[in-house]
Amino acid sequence: MSPFSTRNAPAAGGPRPSAGGRLRSGLGLIGPRHGRHTLAAEQLDALALPIGDDGVVAGVDAEGQPAVLGLNRPTPYDVLLIGGLWTAQVLALRAAATGARVAVETGRPQAWMQLVHAMGGGQNGLAVYEVGRVPPQGASAGTPVLVVRDCGMRPPHGRVVSGPWQSVVTLLPYLSVVAPRLVRQARLVGVQRISPDEAAELGRTMALPRADVEALPTLADGLTLWCSDRDRSYVMTQPTESEIGLLGNPRRMD
Repeated sequence: MSPFSTRNAPAAGGPRPSAGGRLRSGLGLIGPRHGRHTLAAEQLDALALPIGDDGVVAGVDAEGQPAVLGLNRPTPYDVLLIGGLWTAQVLALRAAATGARVAVETGRPQAWMQLVHAMGGGQNGLAVYEVGRVPPQGASAGTPVLVVRDCGMRPPHGRVVSGPWQSVVTLLPYLSVVAPRLVRQARLVGVQRISPDEAAELGRTMALPRADVEALPTLADGLTLWCSDRDRSYVMTQPTESEIGLLGNPRRMD
């Protein structure tokens, strides 16, 4: 059975989740809310509509629809990704493309340097720092920030934490003793292929259905199970040609 079939989707013809429910789940656009405006029909030709920059396309879901992570939020938002460096780097690139500044805290800076060089030497939205050396980022609604913590199996408590307009994505290559704590503090958890023993342990920690526990050891490269308090969704990250040229094809192992 395909792991996509375990996604919690409403039955055909059944009630669809409300917009508020989708936003709280972590998968969906979220941004400033404004009052309604009206426009006369004869004024439509003069109207220009900008594209919103408050969501990062993580891939496509089981129905082939874009899965958008709402990372730019006015409230603190923590994301845990139990998976590979490749996926974390794709998310960082796409976050920077939306206009967010990306600060990478890592113990392996050489693994991130090709992204820094590709984006103009750190002057255009992505900077790399040693573990524990990330300075205050000064996030705001106009300049949202994504902090990516690539600090190994036991990431220390970060100096720079999530806050208004500053989300934090923590990359955990595999389960470790800190995994339960990170799962508890995260609003959204992404899980890629892990061993059967790890899947069983994570299933107990996150109260996952048996079907998901059995599917996790079989996930293809680039496939992630994203879990929030209210929803679960399998998402396939499909790289663009430029992303393949820079990072290669999807892979779970680094």
